[in-house]
Amino acid sequence: MEQIVISGTGVFTPEESITNEELVKAYNTYAEIHNSANKNDIRQGNKVALELSSEEFIYKASGIKNRYVMDKKGILDPNIMHPILEKRSNDEPSILAEISVKAAKKAMENAGKTAHDIDAVITACSNLERAYPAVSIEVQELLGIKGFAFDMNVACSSATFAIQAAADMIKSGSAKTILIVDPEICSGHLDFKDRDCHFIFGDVCTAMILEKKESAKSNNSFEILSTKCITQFSNNIRNNFGFLNNAKKSIPLDRDLLFMQEGRKVFKEVVPMVSQLISDHIGEEEIKVEEIKRLWLHQANKSMNDFIGKKVLGRVPEDHEQPNILQDYANTSSAGSIIAFSLFNDDMKNDDIGVLCSFGAGYSAGSIILKKVP
Repeated sequence: MEQIVISGTGVFTPEESITNEELVKAYNTYAEIHNSANKNDIRQGNKVALELSSEEFIYKASGIKNRYVMDKKGILDPNIMHPILEKRSNDEPSILAEISVKAAKKAMENAGKTAHDIDAVITACSNLERAYPAVSIEVQELLGIKGFAFDMNVACSSATFAIQAAADMIKSGSAKTILIVDPEICSGHLDFKDRDCHFIFGDVCTAMILEKKESAKSNNSFEILSTKCITQFSNNIRNNFGFLNNAKKSIPLDRDLLFMQEGRKVFKEVVPMVSQLISDHIGEEEIKVEEIKRLWLHQANKSMNDFIGKKVLGRVPEDHEQPNILQDYANTSSAGSIIAFSLFNDDMKNDDIGVLCSFGAGYSAGSIILKKVP
């Protein structure tokens, strides 16, 4: 049986960041301007006044304190409230490809690989910059990689689903070494004018190298013992932006073209679904709960992760057993669990077992059981 490993990871973090204090100040200014401009309609009951946000509300709801973004100026301008990214010519690298290359180079260095060693690229993220040509093929070109490349999207589970796809391809012989990149500019699909979600997302890009264990040069590799992915349709997390918007006479400001969710429903339905997925997965592999040394969970909401960790382990996880990067990065969609894995695996001992798990819109959830390679 072929042994496949993750031999290197890389994280690109934007230079700019926004604290809860900064975000609240911008949103509340916007809300006060809106309420003042519509005070008569609000008084007559024709419109509802916008409720103000607060640092306490954000942290209690999510566990988030900060988020990195590609552009903070536009987001924090009460008259704009969205990132401003310069339009690039077709001769320039796209922004998703650019940050993918930066993360990929770190992963390649960690794995001891060059472009010559890689024969496939997968770009897996929640929102692709364009329909075609594939961003992955652009990344392939910029890095000088031969072989093939393709894009895939399973929202917040894109990275774990890509791991399963890549591992299966390596086992089948269609590729030997695969680069996975997860460019997530989540600030681009977030409505910063919506109090219930204006704090959720941040921007980042992660990268991973997958290959056969026999070819790995890294001294910090993790064998993929097993993968398990599940999906279940739900409208509770949705983004309706797509190529048919023009045909449907949508306009850029239509609310449903950005991130929308029914938070309470998501919490109630996803927590048991993911807890059961992980428990079933380790049970199928005849791994005892006591053998699980680490849970690298999707970084969407601290309370969700706390419930899942407690359900899986049968007790409250220690901080080191379930690392949390939400307070610094916020929700970065598919990249979140990979950030946690990348930043918190150096202390794992030989043969230690951990579970990398993502979950999100779809619903979709992916569980990857990993073992530190001696």
